[in-house]
Amino acid sequence: MYLGLGSGPASSTAISYVGEKLRTGALRDVVGVPMSSLSAAEAAQAGLPLCTFEDDTKLDFAFNDADLVQEGTLFSIIGRKNAKGRESILKEKAIAKAANQFVFIVDESNFTQDLIGVVPVLIKQEDWLETAEEIDDLFLGDAEVWRRPSVGEAGPMGGDFPLVTKEGHFVLDVLFTSVITDPEEVAASLEAVGGVTGHGLVLDSVYGSAVAGKDGMKLRTSLFKSAFTSME
Repeated sequence: MYLGLGSGPASSTAISYVGEKLRTGALRDVVGVPMSSLSAAEAAQAGLPLCTFEDDTKLDFAFNDADLVQEGTLFSIIGRKNAKGRESILKEKAIAKAANQFVFIVDESNFTQDLIGVVPVLIKQEDWLETAEEIDDLFLGDAEVWRRPSVGEAGPMGGDFPLVTKEGHFVLDVLFTSVITDPEEVAASLEAVGGVTGHGLVLDSVYGSAVAGKDGMKLRTSLFKSAFTSME
């Protein structure tokens, strides 16, 4: 079984759990495909065999943390907390899409009725300011566009030390000041901008969301995809 391994506190716990099951013999023949250097290190410590992800890799199952997951649709946002550039939005989304089943693991506070706040957007370094201005014009009055810094305070220009991802991109934090009523339209608008190489909206890969709360964990599936059934 090929298992995509996410990044974040919940994914770290899941990786440790899988490692424990392998050690006791409750699981076997599991090969992990890490989404980041952090998840690779955690998997190695937990005793999971690893392989690298390639474009033609097919996965049986994958999991990851999310910043927000919307009830009903399971539309999600990732990449808000990538302060050091160790994770890759592009790789996380590629692994999610390659999996037969993909699940986000979130706290109930991150399982919300509405998507709101920051959507990370990856852009090319060259002519980045023109790209940022075009995105700002797209959502004029509805969002603020800031370049993410590697150190110091965030701001429209991102300071003298902008964050550069492992693929060599800048990150724009597009801060929506009201509810994102049509995430699919937002994604399509961003993808139509020439300098954009990716974004943190995940709209077409999620099978379910494991939601942890004070009453335990519940698995939520999409209400709007006929192929999915409730597993609560």
